Amino acid sequence: MSNAFPIPSPADWRAEAEKALKGKPVEGLVHLDADHLTTRPLYGRANATQAVFAPRVSDADGRPWDLRTQVEGDDPDVVNAAVLTDLGGGAASVILSGGVLADSEPLGRALNGVALELAPVALDAGLDGPDAANALAVAAKGAPRAKLMFHMDPLTAFAATGGSPRTIEEHLSLAANTAARHGGAYPDATFFLATGRAAHEGGGSAGQELGFAAAAAVAYLTAALEAGLPIDRALTGTVLGVSVDAEYFDSLAKVRALRLIWRSISQAFAHEADARIEARSSRRMLAATDPWPNLLRLTAAGFAGAVGGADAVVLDGFSRASGRPDAFARRQVRNTQLILMEEAHLGRVADPAAGSWFLDHRTRDLAEAGWAEFQRIEREGGIVASLRGGALQQRIAASRAAGKTKLSDGAVHLVGVTKFVDADVRPVSVEPTPAPVSATGGDACPPLPPLRWAEAFEGAPA
Repeated sequence: MSNAFPIPSPADWRAEAEKALKGKPVEGLVHLDADHLTTRPLYGRANATQAVFAPRVSDADGRPWDLRTQVEGDDPDVVNAAVLTDLGGGAASVILSGGVLADSEPLGRALNGVALELAPVALDAGLDGPDAANALAVAAKGAPRAKLMFHMDPLTAFAATGGSPRTIEEHLSLAANTAARHGGAYPDATFFLATGRAAHEGGGSAGQELGFAAAAAVAYLTAALEAGLPIDRALTGTVLGVSVDAEYFDSLAKVRALRLIWRSISQAFAHEADARIEARSSRRMLAATDPWPNLLRLTAAGFAGAVGGADAVVLDGFSRASGRPDAFARRQVRNTQLILMEEAHLGRVADPAAGSWFLDHRTRDLAEAGWAEFQRIEREGGIVASLRGGALQQRIAASRAAGKTKLSDGAVHLVGVTKFVDADVRPVSVEPTPAPVSATGGDACPPLPPLRWAEAFEGAPA
């Protein structure tokens, strides 16, 4: 007597599906996304794509991924206390932003007691990235093996704000020359962050985000070569950024797709290199009126980054939509990652999505959509020309409008916002958020202002 279960055929499945749908067509289960990609109700050997294996290659001191925390502030002593608390509480690295990046003296105080050879430090300085990189290089003097991550990324700031104090080409050149100047002194440093975050936070599709990231990577690599950096150093000095949200299947597939896209880019530069991917949680998915369900969204985003194979995962504070996250909010998302890593053991398997017919298919679909968007941008003259002319922004605006329509029509719901709304919301505490300073005058493009999907339902204009 055999214990094997019968294996149903696609025809068997279709018969059962038609029965469950009670007369509705099975084709109604096929969904079309913002990139015009289809998601089918059933994946199997009959419609399988080529298998994908895209594991992370890094090892964050014995951990499967780098648990990266974000600390913002203007007071060096306050920032220093927060950094030491986060590192002591389980974080492996930190991203710094705020007034402490203005000079090497406050930055050095903010990093007092931090072993830079063990705990990588990244920067989030926008168009002031080269100045912040210089400050970090001075603060790390005496530690040539310091794991510095300058994260220079003028293109994201330019796209989001719609302006820059110099021409964007000058900003690219300045970033590249800064990288060339510090590359020899700090051989373990990375220089650029090539990300499509501006597209994502502006309402763009997954393909548009991946295409933006790919085009930004090519722009940074080209500038680095012109500044005299060898191609192998430029490649290893580039970190790729991707946004992950509560749509965890698409988010983890997006991480894997970015690894495939990078493989093609590095091959085009005749020097194949492994991708280093930093996954940051989406801000557009967060709610302000009731921020507590954001903890669930951030957990899903962390799951996606971990299972998708990101080398580093950064989860924002659940109260971000209301202001700058405080110590409690940072602790919550830090502990969320620790549970995913040390109790759920999500990193025990290399690329756990590999072999899933659906996830392999979705990974390839998103990689192809991202590559098609990248080629579109390149035909428009590259990322700078596309942004200046507004072509990329127009495509993102169409995706943004489609996303808003799905929410307003009820095709998509936000827990705690459009469904299961809590009538008695507990308040949260946040730190004051300084008003953003927009530096313009040298260059301009149509801006890609960030949005929050929940905003339209919270009594504020979308």
